[in-house]
Amino acid sequence: MGKKGKKEKKVKGAEKTAAKMEKKVSKRSKREEEDLEAMIAEFQNLDAKKTTVVETTCPPPSARLSASVSAHPEKDELILFGGEFFNGKKTYLYNDLFFYNIKKNNWVKSEIPNPPPPRCAHQAVVVPQGGGQLWVFGGEFASPNGEQFYHYKDLWVLHLATHTWENIKAPGGPSGRSGHRMVLSKKQLLVFGGFHESNRDFIYYNDVYSFSLDTFSWSRLSPSGTAPLPRSASLMTSTPDGTGVIVYGGYSKVRVKKDVEKGTIHSDMFLLKREGKDGQEKWSWSRLSPSGSKPPPRSGFSSVMGPAGRAMLFGGVCDEEEEETLEGDFYNDLYLYDTVKNRWFPGVLRGNKSEKKKRRRGKKGGAEGEGAEKEGQDEEEEAAAEGPTEVIKEIIAEDGTVMTIKEVIPGAQPEEEEEVEEEEDDEDAWAPLVEPCARSSSMATVRQGKLFLFGGMFEVGDRQFTLNDFYSLDLNKMEQWDVLVEMDPKTQEWLDESDSEEGEEEEEEEEAAKGAEGEEEESEEESEDEEDEDEHPTLQEGETLTDYQSRTEQYWIGLSRANLGPDAKDKKVAKIALAMAKVFFEDQ
Repeated sequence: MGKKGKKEKKVKGAEKTAAKMEKKVSKRSKREEEDLEAMIAEFQNLDAKKTTVVETTCPPPSARLSASVSAHPEKDELILFGGEFFNGKKTYLYNDLFFYNIKKNNWVKSEIPNPPPPRCAHQAVVVPQGGGQLWVFGGEFASPNGEQFYHYKDLWVLHLATHTWENIKAPGGPSGRSGHRMVLSKKQLLVFGGFHESNRDFIYYNDVYSFSLDTFSWSRLSPSGTAPLPRSASLMTSTPDGTGVIVYGGYSKVRVKKDVEKGTIHSDMFLLKREGKDGQEKWSWSRLSPSGSKPPPRSGFSSVMGPAGRAMLFGGVCDEEEEETLEGDFYNDLYLYDTVKNRWFPGVLRGNKSEKKKRRRGKKGGAEGEGAEKEGQDEEEEAAAEGPTEVIKEIIAEDGTVMTIKEVIPGAQPEEEEEVEEEEDDEDAWAPLVEPCARSSSMATVRQGKLFLFGGMFEVGDRQFTLNDFYSLDLNKMEQWDVLVEMDPKTQEWLDESDSEEGEEEEEEEEAAKGAEGEEEESEEESEDEEDEDEHPTLQEGETLTDYQSRTEQYWIGLSRANLGPDAKDKKVAKIALAMAKVFFEDQ
């Protein structure tokens, strides 16, 4: 009887401990797991109160990534919409709208009634019809703690002539997603790929949808041939003749076992070709094998279609995944893909040629009248010359974080038989070129033959730097990047884990003060609970949370089952078990 009574007391003690820990988990969940749809609705209610368009000259947009930057189809302006910012503790999503005047070099914030709700990782495409339109589809919203996601499947159009937003409600469109790609192909918008993620599951897509700009209707395409594997964040561009689109690269991940995911960086290339008359088109996938020098594998790159049928790819990151760490190599290089020649080549900067004086000799008429086509050939030849030399400098932020910035000195240029170079004086020697630092998830567009690049992010250790610097590059000259807005890393706000934990502790203390009722009852059981907590599996030296949860999984599942009862679903039992183990681990 003694042993039985002792066992019953132990079980009841375990149940009380489990209930107490579940209550603690529940409190955190209530704080963290906001109703995202309710939050989005609240944003829309606030925006609905705006009845007039307000335009204000302003400083450059704040630091962000995964926004959209588009070139106005009729004016020398750029359009920036949305994006995301993370300060180490909280995630911020935007739905602000900015116009950048290229000639005046100034920004205007445009507050238009009833805009799309805040989002990032969406797609935006400009269309010249109707005085100019900006079409926006999909994207994601995240809870402030960055642990819950809502994926949009809505379609919006900004009428640039009247500065009005319109929500286009057409059935049969793609499911909610982000990281997809959308391009204009003749009189339709084509949407490819993307992903959808929740707390526990994720799915990547390789489907293709078409939205007709004539009939305002969606249709899902069923191309023949072998399609690309499901992926997000690929390069997608229309062919110059409008007969199809090209897809390169992207990223996806799969679950190899419980709580273990493996990412894949794709570097393959496909052509989605259209054949037949309008309304009777047939689509087919085929694989491309481009020549030239392909970019090294990466994800998170920026891409845009430039002049002369050349797609451009800038930056990105290549993550090296190990069991407990994720290290990333960030890039700041530029690659061009000639859609006509099916050829990749790196974009090599030549430096400022005003510092060099060239004397031609030989053929009459010289090469002074070289056209853009010859210029393009020279670019590809120069790409084969000695590569640029990296110069690395370090900047120390206010909190002591060391940030590495890469700059590039151009490599030796190839000599030409018909050309002799004379240096005006020693002061005209080549100077180091300033380039955007290595980054991923930046925004790129092309206007007036110039490539514009805004923002993005890179990481140093566990810290993320989100950028708001702004550059342009003349694609005809390919000499140097012009800095339009300089980055100031020392102004970066970053709240590390200790700051976050202190904030949580303060919130818990406030809640404890408010909920003083029942304190006496808890104090009576405190000694029993402490005795039970001592019996939980102890942490081993150097053990991570994942290791601890894996090693003690069955113990916590048993405790969770005892608390929830035999009728509880296994999924819920496992979820509570993981949470209990996490709480115990963090409390030690």
